[in-house]
Amino acid sequence: MILKGSQRGGAKQLAHHLLKTEENEHVEVHEVRGFMSDDLHGALKEIHAISQGTRCKQFMFSLSLNPPQTENVPIEYFENALNDIEKEMKLEGQPRVVVFHEKEGRRHAHCVWSRINTEEMKAINLPYYKYKLRDISKQLYFQHGWQMPRGLMDSKERNPQNFTLSEWQQAKRLNEDPKILKTTFQECWAISDSGKAFTHALKERGFYLAKGDRRGFVVVDFQGEVFSLNRWIGVKNKELKNRLGDPKSLPSTDMVKKEIAKNMTQILELHIKEVHEKLKKQKEPLLQRKRALKKHHQQHRMALKEKQEKRWEKETIERSRRLPKGLKGIWHRITGKYQKIRSQNESEMKQCQVRDREEKQVLINRQLKERQNLQGQIRHITQEHKLEISSLRQDISRYIEIGGRVSLEEKSRDLKREFEKTHEPSR
Repeated sequence: MILKGSQRGGAKQLAHHLLKTEENEHVEVHEVRGFMSDDLHGALKEIHAISQGTRCKQFMFSLSLNPPQTENVPIEYFENALNDIEKEMKLEGQPRVVVFHEKEGRRHAHCVWSRINTEEMKAINLPYYKYKLRDISKQLYFQHGWQMPRGLMDSKERNPQNFTLSEWQQAKRLNEDPKILKTTFQECWAISDSGKAFTHALKERGFYLAKGDRRGFVVVDFQGEVFSLNRWIGVKNKELKNRLGDPKSLPSTDMVKKEIAKNMTQILELHIKEVHEKLKKQKEPLLQRKRALKKHHQQHRMALKEKQEKRWEKETIERSRRLPKGLKGIWHRITGKYQKIRSQNESEMKQCQVRDREEKQVLINRQLKERQNLQGQIRHITQEHKLEISSLRQDISRYIEIGGRVSLEEKSRDLKREFEKTHEPSR
């Protein structure tokens, strides 16, 4: 289970983010503990209000728990993990909220604790929490027999295709997979031993090396989008300069953009738009099924919830009727029968709680399986789209290279004609 935590403020923004249904197919507030309010917005407002009595700006500890993609994880696993984390972080007894999200057939959880110790009116210190979370994460993989990601085994073996928020958003604006972009840049770097070779490798893939305004080396794509080279390939500026030379010798981004605009043809732009439109049409029936499935799943969960609540109310009444009242009740207390009935009721209540939770988990597992099957179809279509886009990039590079050669040939012919005119023999 991958654990990512952060100390933060912004209670209102966090509450809004956790309840977002635009990006998540199911959102469930699982627990609100230690607050006067019984809803998420109210709970986080309370944390913020209490923090006003301190100097603490990052008054919350926010955590996400992401189990392996291939596993259907019951609620108990999340709860046990949260309790272990709470103990390790010295946050036991602190007010907290737990929210479950489901998206694309995967389920994950978020937990937010208050860092403010109300008795001392101080923020609880969380030293080395990232290392602690990493150790707990490892333990969870061992405990449940899950295959551990390479990145957790050794920090040197981390997947290089991890993206910052800005990288991800930038790539999403292009309707392309950031993994393809990042891998392309890294492959070009790996096979090049000089600036000339690197420039050539980029050009073969439809990218151009340029001098950035403030960022040193940058790469410009056919749409004029600029990528900071050291950030996307994970290499420091010093190493870039050693291999590529002085960035001042490169054309500016404006010059490169003008060159691209000059050589880019409308046909290729239309081709790329056509691929995106084709993907949109192919995905639309699947997205309709996704929306229908979401509604269907929500209805089933609500029906189960109502059924369990009615059954719980009925069973509670039945257990209550077993307890004698009046003189008979007093007599049963004296003889000890009252306590036996009460113990029986408590035992049955716990069994009913376990039964209800298991019923809910069975429904969730079935729905996750249905959603994962649909996501597999969406993923297949999207992968084909990515391959088409990659192929078009190579076409773009070839057309731009052809345009460059044509310009040189025309210039050569013009020079030849000019030479012939000036050296024409007199009659």
